[in-house]
Amino acid sequence: MIEILLWIVLISAFTLFGSWYARKYSRADGLIGIYVAFGIFANLAATKTVTFDLGFAQLYAPAVVLIFAVTFLLTDIVNEKFDLHETQRMILIAFACQVFISFFSWLVLTLPPAPFYTGQAALESVLGQVPRIVVASWVAFLASENVDAFIFAWFKARTGGKHLWARNALSSIPAMVVDSVLFITLAFYGTMPVVPLILGMLVTKWLVAVIDIPFMYINKWIISRN
Repeated sequence: MIEILLWIVLISAFTLFGSWYARKYSRADGLIGIYVAFGIFANLAATKTVTFDLGFAQLYAPAVVLIFAVTFLLTDIVNEKFDLHETQRMILIAFACQVFISFFSWLVLTLPPAPFYTGQAALESVLGQVPRIVVASWVAFLASENVDAFIFAWFKARTGGKHLWARNALSSIPAMVVDSVLFITLAFYGTMPVVPLILGMLVTKWLVAVIDIPFMYINKWIISRN
């Protein structure tokens, strides 16, 4: 349990660079870059399912859930500092990059290897994702990230910019439900136990969301200070 918490804190800490960059240059480029990197790696490593031992229970979920869950913190940071339009632009850029990576991966794998090249099988195990998983990740990504962005912007408008913790949590939690249900169902229905995987993803993501609330305040402080 302690190890998982430490990993979440470490992964979430990468967002601080993006906020520092946004304060220094008044641009979202750093945050967008981190967001794209998280999304691309989550797609590449989505097939590995692991056991998360929380002490009181064991959960099963894709290993990258600890990484991908932080993307919701990044959308909230951009939404808070800039606006919904900039957040949607970031989501579009990240989605396009995921499509490009999938195409590049397919291209590299289909080119005939040299007679002396021995790494084709290893490369296929990393880049050769099942099309069903790729499509599932795209659908879940677009739906969940936009849900998070819209709910956060809606809460911010209704509260006059107050109660940051509430809009951070109340936008991320339902978006994580959308992502988990869509991805697991579309990617693994009929091949893996769907319900345990969805529950594992949800509990793990919600744990990340709770830990990320202080990081939301730290990032806002970094961006806002003179």
